[in-house]
Amino acid sequence: MKPARIMILAVAVVAAGLAGLLAMHLASSRNIVQQVETVVQKEATVNVLVAGANLPVGSRLNEKSVHWMAWPQSGVVKGLITEAERPEALKDLSGAVVRLPIFEGEPIREEKIADANSRILSSLLPSGKRAVATEISVATGAGGFILPNDRVDVIMVRKGDTQKFVTETVLSNVRVLAVDQQIEEKQDGSKAVIGTTATLELTPDQTKVLAVAQQMADRLTLALRSVADAQQPDTIAADYLLTGDNGGAVVQVIKSGSIIANGTAAAKTQ
Repeated sequence: MKPARIMILAVAVVAAGLAGLLAMHLASSRNIVQQVETVVQKEATVNVLVAGANLPVGSRLNEKSVHWMAWPQSGVVKGLITEAERPEALKDLSGAVVRLPIFEGEPIREEKIADANSRILSSLLPSGKRAVATEISVATGAGGFILPNDRVDVIMVRKGDTQKFVTETVLSNVRVLAVDQQIEEKQDGSKAVIGTTATLELTPDQTKVLAVAQQMADRLTLALRSVADAQQPDTIAADYLLTGDNGGAVVQVIKSGSIIANGTAAAKTQ
């Protein structure tokens, strides 16, 4: 065979090989592109009502403070307000009172808001709780650093039988609902205003304990608790101030700040 033909055949074989490699590369590239397109497909979303700004306790919802936001459908849990279920939510919830702090971008949940027709303070109270006010000052209110939603202990200072002062913690870890008429923390960085009354969130029995303590005490002091204590029990009270016999109402005789007699209304009438 002539050398010229051999060279032509060699070139043809090499060209065929290169063509085959190029075809394989193109096929592989197509598969990769298809896989990437599959991976980047967006997950289905639904519109969820979220806060458009930080909403402190006591503030009211309006069309500027909440809006719809696309939310992954797999991340929607019970309690979130969706546009599919409540298309008129923006209008329906206008004026609703915020019961617990809501942060910007956080979904609005029914349990964190109260009806727009509710009185503000009563709407902040959980079921079964009572709001009771007690006098405070700079000396008895942690220097003015106690703010709404803080946790405090109520300490009673009184004179005992020996005329020595006795201190007792009559309420523990209770929540402050308001200081004077202020039911939310200031957001503008201004200094705290020294209040003269603090409104506390109490159980019915705790309200009785506080009422008795206010009569017995030479002074009631609020001790500010750490935020780390928020999950500790908040129903502890000085039960001896309200426990009566036979389930009757407590009748206490107090002299010089000390209990000198206990009884019940039923027992006194016998």
